[in-house]
Formats: sequence, structure tokens, C-alpha cells
Amino acid sequence: MKGPLFYSKILLFGEYGIIKDSKGLSIPYSFYNGALKKDENPTDEAVKSNTSLKQFANHLQSTDDAIVRFDIERLLEDVNSGMYFDSSIPQGYGVGSSGALVAAIYDKYAFDKITVLENLTREKLLKLKSIFSAMESFFHGKSSGLDPLNSYLSIPILINSKDNIEATGIPAQQSEGKGAVFLLDSGIIGETAPMVSLFMEKMKQEGFRSMLKNQFIKHTDACVDDFLNGDIKSLFSNTKQLSKVVLNHFKPMIPKQFHELWKKGIETNEYYLKLCGSGGGGYILGFTEDIQKAKQALSDYKLEVVYNF
Repeated sequence: MKGPLFYSKILLFGEYGIIKDSKGLSIPYSFYNGALKKDENPTDEAVKSNTSLKQFANHLQSTDDAIVRFDIERLLEDVNSGMYFDSSIPQGYGVGSSGALVAAIYDKYAFDKITVLENLTREKLLKLKSIFSAMESFFHGKSSGLDPLNSYLSIPILINSKDNIEATGIPAQQSEGKGAVFLLDSGIIGETAPMVSLFMEKMKQEGFRSMLKNQFIKHTDACVDDFLNGDIKSLFSNTKQLSKVVLNHFKPMIPKQFHELWKKGIETNEYYLKLCGSGGGGYILGFTEDIQKAKQALSDYKLEVVYNF
């Protein structure tokens, strides 16, 4: 048995901001993916995944029927006969490992499911988002539901505000282009929950709230607009500002050994770094107008290009 593939995602813009209604832009990233599977001779990893699936299945039994109903009997039967989630998506890296699993379970076991082939109205997208939020809360305590939504639909999602999301098109990649968005591997596993609670703690400070609104969200919204409109010059100018704001106000979310590297990018303009997901480790997202220069400057690190300008 092997189910359909579900991709990882990258939130290009909007980390933390979308909690407070900034814009956001999330794109599927097919380099990593996962599928539900059964094997005759499972590996240790598969056994571990199966155990976690059993706990997840129990969690889904208590999901509000008004939101979504599952074929729990079939799910439990499959889980008890060894089903697991076979995934290449790194966990704790901000690329949506739990999101892909949630999408796969919904796809296979939900009754009356909304499918990708339907006319995806805003109402349907919001309904899917709330279903996925309820499902994914098992992993993170609180979830926006966006990661599974992206994984399930495999299309870019534009977040205008909490209650206004839409499927969107992004400018075609320029395969010969020098500009790029890349992932930099921090080599550290990040934990979402503690980072989010740190953010919520900071939100109690008046100064932090006003910085978030007047600087962080302002530049995030501008970056989303620039990216979608293909205004590369303005995009890099706003990404630089965003990188500065994050370095000044989100330091705890940036692993210590990357503080200098972050600053160096802003000073040399060779690359600009930003958080990928909640930070604290995992991937760091980078933007550069010249990928060769960025690769030289960051030669000690592993870079993966995700989009070319």
C-alpha cells in the first residue's frame, strides 16, 4: 500500500506576522514529500511513525463532528495493521512535516471532503483551514492550519488576513536568473511551541506590539506584494528591511551562531536572511540578487535553491 504524495511547504513571508493579521505567502516545495504506507518488514523509523499515528488517530476521535468526520474504524484498522507516514520532510525545520501528514490523513479518511478539483471558493478554503487547524493542534498545541492546507492543495496560498485567504499564482521562475530564494540548513532542530510562546510573551510589551505593526508587518506586506507583482528591486529593498527588523527584535528566534552571518548579509548586500517558520533552528530562508556570490559568502553551509528570479 502506498498513498498519494504530499509536499512540504515554505512560508516565504508572514512568519509570526500572520498571527497578527499580516499578509503571508506560502508555496509548496516538492523536494520533500511524504505518503502513507504499509510494509511487511517495517524499519525502526516506520515503527516510530506508526506509534505516533496511533496517538494521532485517538486525537482525531475527539475532533468535533460539526467540523469534520472521519472513517475512524478504517483509520484504526490501518494503523493497527502497521500503517505509517513515510516522509523525507525533515522535522523541526519549518517546512511543514506535520502539515503533510495531516493532509494525507484528511485525504484518505475524511467523510464529505473538499477536493482540489472543486471550485475553491474562499468559504471552502477557510473551512479546510479550520479543519486542518483542529487536526494539527495535536502536534503544535495551536495551529493556523495553513501548512496542511498548502500541502493538501499543492498550490501557492496568499494570506490577506486571518479570514481572507486565496489560492494564487506566483511569477514563473527564471531558470537562468541570478536572483534566488534559498534554504540554509542551520543544522539544529527547532521546536515550534517554545518559539511561539516566547513570541506571545513579547506581545505583552507595548513597544514590541508597535514595532510589529509599524515595521515587521509593514515590510512583510510589502514583500508579498512585490513578490507577486514581480517587482524585484523593491522586493530586495523590503527584504533587507525585514531582515534588519528580525535581527533587532527576534534575536531569540535566531540561533546564536547565525547572528553575525545575518548581520554580514545586511552589511554586504550579498544575501538577506529571514526566519523560515518559527525559527529556533531548522532552515533559515535566504534571498539574494546573485546566488553565486551568496554561495561563496556562505560556503561553509549547505544551501538549497527553492526559487529563481
